[in-house]
Formats: sequence, structure tokens, C-alpha cells
Amino acid sequence: MTTSTEASGLHQQAAQAHESAAKHHKMAMDNHNKNNLSDAKDSSKKALDACQSAQKTSETACSASAK
Repeated sequence: MTTSTEASGLHQQAAQAHESAAKHHKMAMDNHNKNNLSDAKDSSKKALDACQSAQKTSETACSASAK
């Protein structure tokens, strides 16, 4: 059985993963605005990877809370 403390920690990890994704999205936006397309592409890839990781972490956290 997952304890409340463990679920809280999982939600904290999910929040951090989403914050990381947001950071990369903002970097991609800034690079697009500066016409730095190569850097924008790199930031977009990092944002996508971070989003996918955040999604998995969110699913784990929410499943732990549902128990």
C-alpha cells in the first residue's frame, strides 16, 4: 500500500517534471522569436522529452493517490 507521504513525493516529482518541460517550451519560444531555428529545434526536442517524462510521472502519482 502506498502511503500518503510516498504519494506526496510522487506528486512533487511530477510537478518538477512539468516545470522542466515548461522551461524548455519557453526556451523554444524565445529561440523562435529570435529566429534561432536550430536552437529552437533543440529546445523543442527537450520539451517533448520532458513532457513525455512528466506524463508518466503524473500517471504514477495520480495512481498512487487513487489507492
